[in-house]
Amino acid sequence: MDTTNIKVAFVTDDGTTISQHFGRAHYYEVLTVVNGAVTNRERREKAGHHTFAGQEQQHEHHGPGHGFDEHSQGKHRTMTENVMDCQILVARGMGFGAYQHITDAKLKPIITHTQNIDDAVREIISGTIVNHEERLH
Repeated sequence: MDTTNIKVAFVTDDGTTISQHFGRAHYYEVLTVVNGAVTNRERREKAGHHTFAGQEQQHEHHGPGHGFDEHSQGKHRTMTENVMDCQILVARGMGFGAYQHITDAKLKPIITHTQNIDDAVREIISGTIVNHEERLH
């Protein structure tokens, strides 16, 4: 993948820090990279657990099958529908079901330890970002 010409969606609550959990973040910070430089930055609303409050008693992770049922996958589709023009989606943690949905939707999910969006986009451009799949739950 050419990371010098790309759109990257970062899950965030403040526009600066990458959220620790994909499902809990309120926004996407979408950065457009052209010829290795950020040329545009925009904040987009993101559906998440706050959107679906009241539809379930409480959010728990119940092991390998959790997040793969049609109800959960419908939520994941709602959460990603406004970043389908991006090639990469970055979070600091997410569930297995969300990760699989993002992959199936032809977005590249990256789970990073990097907290700052600007630092992470530099790592993406340079090809040094590490995908920490061990942070999936």
